[in-house]
Amino acid sequence: MALTTALITGASSGIGYEISKLLAEQGHDLVLVARREEHLNQFAASLRKDFAIEVRVIAIDITQLEKIDRLYDTLRKENIPVDILVNNAGLGVWGAFTANDTDAEINQIQLNITALTYLTKLFATDMVKRGLGKILNIASVAGFMPSPYMAVYNASKAYVVSFSEALRVELKGTGVSVTVSCPGPTASEFHQTAGTDNLKLLKLLPAMSCEQVARVSVAGMHKRKALVVPGVINRVMTLLPRIAPRWLVAFTLKLIFKPPKR
Repeated sequence: MALTTALITGASSGIGYEISKLLAEQGHDLVLVARREEHLNQFAASLRKDFAIEVRVIAIDITQLEKIDRLYDTLRKENIPVDILVNNAGLGVWGAFTANDTDAEINQIQLNITALTYLTKLFATDMVKRGLGKILNIASVAGFMPSPYMAVYNASKAYVVSFSEALRVELKGTGVSVTVSCPGPTASEFHQTAGTDNLKLLKLLPAMSCEQVARVSVAGMHKRKALVVPGVINRVMTLLPRIAPRWLVAFTLKLIFKPPKR
């Protein structure tokens, strides 16, 4: 049985946008999920035209779990089984933890952890019943190291890595695979949204394009790999916390992410 329909969160821009294009090129029907409905509709129209596939647009804020329920119920009523789930949506908040807006920090946890977990729970359960499916969770190299001034973000991505690796083993033999991709610095809207786009030290790190990250991530998912780290330098970065003391890694990241004095 072929895997046909893929659901991608955060599909309107960045890595999610490129993953959607790639899966469309491979012939998959798509369910595109993000908040920006106009962006999604324009994107969906171009995908239908270029690849002759079915594209369903659902514009919602997945930090609200009742809207995820509505998404799930809508797809069931329309008889659209999700064979590939790509949990790509995520955000970061930069700054001192005690000074950052509390709602922004909680929203980060809701999106990066809670929504990802709930979507996986719903669709993985159906995949196991059908005996077929693939799940791709987009984490980050940040998930391998603690970072002052990005404390909640890095911790949330550590959750995604651990959750994905554990669930993969739990689902072995069911026909459902779980792959976690951990990109490093990527040329996307992420740093603008997080507020880290003007950090001088961060600019020195080489950034991959969203298209490069998407290709490596999707290829790893199709091969049913456990862990994918796009880029040689990023793979080295994931090894550093295993070699260097974690306090030293955290101190180094403090120097990189410390807000400038005003």
